[in-house]
Amino acid sequence: MKKTIYLAGGCFWGTEHLMELVDGVVDTEVGYANGVVENPSYEQVCTGDTGAAETVKVTYDDDRVALSTLLRLYFRSIDPLSLNRQGNDCGTQYRTGIYYTDPADAEVVTAEVATLQRRHKQRLALEYGELRNFYPAEEYHQQYLDKNPRGYCHVSRELFAEAAAIGRKEREEHDASRKSELRKRLTPLQWEVTQNGATERPFVNEYDHEFRPGIYVDVTDGTPLFVSSDKYDSGCGWPAFSQPIDQELITRHTDTSYGRVRTEVRSSASGAHLGHVFNDGPAETGGLRYCINSASLRFVPLDRMAAEGYADLIPLVEKSL
Repeated sequence: MKKTIYLAGGCFWGTEHLMELVDGVVDTEVGYANGVVENPSYEQVCTGDTGAAETVKVTYDDDRVALSTLLRLYFRSIDPLSLNRQGNDCGTQYRTGIYYTDPADAEVVTAEVATLQRRHKQRLALEYGELRNFYPAEEYHQQYLDKNPRGYCHVSRELFAEAAAIGRKEREEHDASRKSELRKRLTPLQWEVTQNGATERPFVNEYDHEFRPGIYVDVTDGTPLFVSSDKYDSGCGWPAFSQPIDQELITRHTDTSYGRVRTEVRSSASGAHLGHVFNDGPAETGGLRYCINSASLRFVPLDRMAAEGYADLIPLVEKSL
């Protein structure tokens, strides 16, 4: 899920570049936060009369990088004991601060600041709390160091290098944890099919002869993929569908294994291997045959769809009854 945190760390050029390097940060924007003048210019902010702080709006995917990780990186980019000064920059506009818009983030921010405070005897010169306002800075300030690699920056290049690896490492650890949990939950066959592209035996799999009304969902994450009204008996020995519920739910990949050229299909959301799609399906339904492994699916019968959270798809099933 996308979330946003606002970080004031001195000159916003360096703070923005630091954050945009993190794998999991999806967007950054520099601007002026918590001032008393509406939509101030850079020149106005530099006078110190607006009360605004040079701040970076950081939008991140919290499934890929945690807020605590971003804050700990931010702390390393500032002198938390310096009041209204970072590097060569001096003035209230260069004060340090953490501003949030989601009340749920308050606990994380407070805990991380408290941890930082315990490392110092002197009181931190770091403000934190809810964002009152934020106005984007002029376009020439946006991604300034990308446009001007030799531009002034108070953040060390060594920290930039570390930032580029932080989110990647966290994502790898998250993926490893998810894989471990998934492997425990799936049967050995489901694991081999969805994660390693294996193919189950034809004719003796779970859903080849299943034709009750309902939907077929991704066995790994529950994403609905196929509806029973699009399932037909192709005689191939595996479940066959004329189409997915929505084409965006499926990705297609060239498969040259076993000396053949085929089109593999995977679940867009989870990346799980599903099977292959062929051009020998019924002409009246579009001519395609999605040949899908039973082991990659879980069947949800019509009378269970509402209870399992798929009520919105019931009309798709009922229209063919």
